[in-house]
Amino acid sequence: MRSYLEVRNLNVRVKNGPVILRNVSLNVAAGQVHGLVGESGAGKSMIGKAVLGTLPRALKVTSGEIWLDGKDLQALPPAQRRKRIGASAALIPQDPLTALNPSKRIGPQITRRLVDILNWSKADAQARALELLAEVHIPDPARVMKSYPHELSGGMRQRILIASAFAAEPKLIIADEPTTALDVTVQKQILRLINEMQMRHGTALLFVTHDLGVVSKVCDTLSVLYAGKVVEEARMHRFFMRPIHPYSRALLAATPTYTDPTGSLTPVPETVIDAVEEEVRLHDVRAGA
Repeated sequence: MRSYLEVRNLNVRVKNGPVILRNVSLNVAAGQVHGLVGESGAGKSMIGKAVLGTLPRALKVTSGEIWLDGKDLQALPPAQRRKRIGASAALIPQDPLTALNPSKRIGPQITRRLVDILNWSKADAQARALELLAEVHIPDPARVMKSYPHELSGGMRQRILIASAFAAEPKLIIADEPTTALDVTVQKQILRLINEMQMRHGTALLFVTHDLGVVSKVCDTLSVLYAGKVVEEARMHRFFMRPIHPYSRALLAATPTYTDPTGSLTPVPETVIDAVEEEVRLHDVRAGA
């Protein structure tokens, strides 16, 4: 199956500072969901930002390639790169309350990208927004279009962000921990909705999370990240049946299970962490970091 997003040996570092991402490579095939899992600070969101061209100014890509739909984004002039990303990729952010502008109604926040970037007419963009709100199971879309973010629940705000991401039929969507700010019941609904929308539209989806339970429900393949380095990449079935890297095995062992709610949690052993950090140190030495 053809890769829609391919990241090859990507290195990102703080300008005149430490390395953030180390030789990261991953593939997201068209119509597939690829999970990017790791603990907080591992660099998961930085990969998404590098793909979308939204890295903080203090960070820079020092080497590597990012191929989107057969084009190397790093080789394009900045204006062409922004245009291609804007037309081909979208983001479902982590916190819907901060992602939506509190001073603007919902309607213009969904239609702005269609009008400003893709040159849709306002009437067509409005019709598309109403259609999408219905598709993500929001009752009375016309009323919601006229509402402000604070007038809606967290679950409805997240549904609006999902609708916005799919509005222009992008071929790639990056979902950056889209259920973190929601309670457990709403999380389940949102995960089901993302999966439903992704399958309906045939979108390639990079799903960023720290939760292996979430990965097991929505992803086809995954990459395990530690300290900016991919330590394992696998198809879901193989990973949960036979993880190869010691850190992956330790993560699975540390995951709580519903079958034994009274059992003790197993922390990741220090020996495993030390071994992975030594891998990272050796990479930095070889790279001259």
